[in-house]
Formats: sequence, C-alpha cells, structure tokens
Amino acid sequence: MRGFLVRLLIIALGLWVADQLLAGIGFDSTGALIVSALLLGVVNAVIRPIILILTLPLTVLTLGLFILIVNGISLGLVAWLVPGFHIAGLWSATVGAIIVGLTSWAASAFVGGSGRIERLKRVEVTGRRIDA
Repeated sequence: MRGFLVRLLIIALGLWVADQLLAGIGFDSTGALIVSALLLGVVNAVIRPIILILTLPLTVLTLGLFILIVNGISLGLVAWLVPGFHIAGLWSATVGAIIVGLTSWAASAFVGGSGRIERLKRVEVTGRRIDA
C-alpha cells in the first residue's frame, strides 16, 4: 500500500511540474490534482495498452514516436474526465505527458517497489574475482 501511495505522489508531482511549466495545463484545486494522478495511473494501466495495440501499425511506421501522442491522448482523457483539470489541446497534453514521464522517471529512480527510498551503493572494483 505504501508503494502505491508513493507512486501516486510521484505522478502528482509530475502533473504539478507540468502545470507550473506549461501554460496549456491547469488545475483548479489540489483535490483535482490528486484525483487526476489517481485516474492517470488507472488509465495508464487499463486503457493505454489497448490504445497502443490499436495504433501499433502507426507506431511502427513512425518508429515509436507515436507513443508520445498516445501518452498525450491518455492525459487528455484524464483531463476530460476530471473536473478542475484543464488542457488547452493535444500538443499541450503531449508535452505535459513528456514532463510527467520525465519527472516520474527521475523520482522513481530513488524509490523501490515497496515505496522505500533507496540509497545508491558505491561498489569498489578490484582485480579479484567475486563468486556470488
């Protein structure tokens, strides 16, 4: 449960950063931000794979770049479903999805699957062979 809440906060952080950086994305309240983060997680888990399968030929044709548009469509769908979350258009949604993805990737690098913050370990390399 803790991992789920941490992931929810990471997505909410990404949405907040997108709101701060882009004029085309806006939230009326913090509640709309949290609901949007929750619904974006559901949309990415359930609806996005279906859209990816349906648009697979176009994705292959564009060498994978169409996935950015699919991510923007997913974010636009969330904005359409959540009152208080506004997106100006598809390009704002696509750039917003890129910002949310980059923010989530950066924050997830420090969080494990259980929601615990992980430290990076320094490993010394020596000339000896280590059997694990």
